Amino acid sequence: MPDQIMPDEIATISQINRREAIRRVSAMLGGAAFIGGSGLLTACSREPAAKGADSTAAAAPVQTMFTADEVALLDEMAETILPATATPGAKDAQCGPFIALMVQDCYTKEDQAIFRTGMTTLNEECQKAHGHPFMQSSPAERLALLTAIDKEAKTYQDARTGDAPNHYFRMMKELTLLGFFTSEVGMNKALRYAETPGRFDPCVPYVKGEPIWANHA
Repeated sequence: MPDQIMPDEIATISQINRREAIRRVSAMLGGAAFIGGSGLLTACSREPAAKGADSTAAAAPVQTMFTADEVALLDEMAETILPATATPGAKDAQCGPFIALMVQDCYTKEDQAIFRTGMTTLNEECQKAHGHPFMQSSPAERLALLTAIDKEAKTYQDARTGDAPNHYFRMMKELTLLGFFTSEVGMNKALRYAETPGRFDPCVPYVKGEPIWANHA
């Protein structure tokens, strides 16, 4: 398995490796990025296709559940969460296509439905707040909208009990962070990446303000 998980590689990674990658990224981000460290792990439950499956099915064209416009929306949403500054942003890491692929290939049908309904809700909330859809909003309007939805999501998650579904925006944030910090751009520009194999050094001097080292997802 390669050291980095790139969007176009996700479909070929086994279920075990996908789950392990998510655990590692969660640990790298202090465990706070993901719902109890398990929101994405629960979603990534679909078994990959078995080897030797029917060749006709294997040759069938890949069905995509997201249109190009929807992927563009996810890209802009992710960029609002992780905008480009002195370092690249979510769009530079192609988080939109990554999010779409993860939801399509790894999420359960129930979580897929919640996510897609959430995309509609996001646009409806933007229409109410600003009089136009998300894609027609200014960066300031997008940030104000997502900040409000994020507060709503936090309130929901704090009160969530039992088998209640996760909030759609928490899913979006999780996938944005996962996509960015496991991308080549995220690992090399936002973090510091050292290709393995390499020596083990348990005590590396750290200067305040330096980027953390990228984990090997």
